Amino acid sequence: MNRTQPLVLGIESSCDETGVGIVRGTTLLTNTVSSSMDEHVRFGGVIPEIASRAHLDAFVPTLEEALAEAGVTLADIDAIAVTSGPGLAGALMVGVCAAKALAVATGKPLYAINHLVAHVGVGLLQQDAGAPSPQTTPHALPENMGALLVSGGHTEILRIRSITDDVELLGSTIDDAAGEAYDKVARLLGLGYPGGPAIDKLARTGNAKAIRFPRGLTQPKYMGTAEQPGPHRYDWSFSGLKTAVARCVEQFEARGEEVPVADIAAAFQEAVVDVITAKAVLACRENGITEVLLGGGVAANSRLRQLTEQRCSAAGIRLTVPPLPLCTDNGAMVAALGAQLVMAGVQPSGIGFAPDSSMPVTTVSA
Repeated sequence: MNRTQPLVLGIESSCDETGVGIVRGTTLLTNTVSSSMDEHVRFGGVIPEIASRAHLDAFVPTLEEALAEAGVTLADIDAIAVTSGPGLAGALMVGVCAAKALAVATGKPLYAINHLVAHVGVGLLQQDAGAPSPQTTPHALPENMGALLVSGGHTEILRIRSITDDVELLGSTIDDAAGEAYDKVARLLGLGYPGGPAIDKLARTGNAKAIRFPRGLTQPKYMGTAEQPGPHRYDWSFSGLKTAVARCVEQFEARGEEVPVADIAAAFQEAVVDVITAKAVLACRENGITEVLLGGGVAANSRLRQLTEQRCSAAGIRLTVPPLPLCTDNGAMVAALGAQLVMAGVQPSGIGFAPDSSMPVTTVSA
């Protein structure tokens, strides 16, 4: 096996995207994604059984397309990596079983990958396949590195000492993830699914200062001080915000007034991004983190990107945001982390592991 520039195939199926990516070392060769989002729209959210069946239908065509685009065959592949958690149990099972079948059929080593850490690993990729790759070591991440992951299922701030074996969770949501809150509020406002893009677009026409919505877990009893941190100093909560939006809509309707949907969308979005960025920057400053990667599907949100950039810049923190197609769930990020594990000399997972829908972020690979 080539351990300096390994050719790694990555498989992602944790939610509603079937992703197959191929990387050589830290160079991206292809990122092929088939999404079943349109099949979930009428339900207002992802239906696990539908997602699992869509993965079954999409996997082989997506794999074939990825291999063709990269100009390689399965025989050329050095290793296979697959998301083994966290995610929807049934959806994970499809990807894991497909990866195990490929590993057995080809004799290639198999790595079981943590979906969340993979969002960080994608930040190492170069997209120009013709360019030389200076990052050929497994510890190519900058020193004092952190990651802010914001998606439909996760909102977390991490410290990353090593991408392959030392990831620390500093803070996370204690209830709804940010993307989940967007979907629920969009439903309240009649904006449909997925909620994130709809609210982001509408918020640009609204007044974010028209309504003041709560910022969860920002009271002194939760925050504490740097010397005596409170129980949720770096954590988030969005369930109370969702309820506040619901009460606001009810009050307008009870008075027989037109609901100012754009203003509510703008005020809600500002509450979300304000508390996310404020706490993330605080965690970075107090933990010596000077480089931050913003990842996850909600990283596509224009206001989140804007405010994160402003506050990181003011705090002297360098921000990296992968291209939008690499922020959402994809196989390239799985392949990227798999390549880092190969280059670090980490032993393969074999085929005896099981998907873990609640895999902790501190477990990089199974």
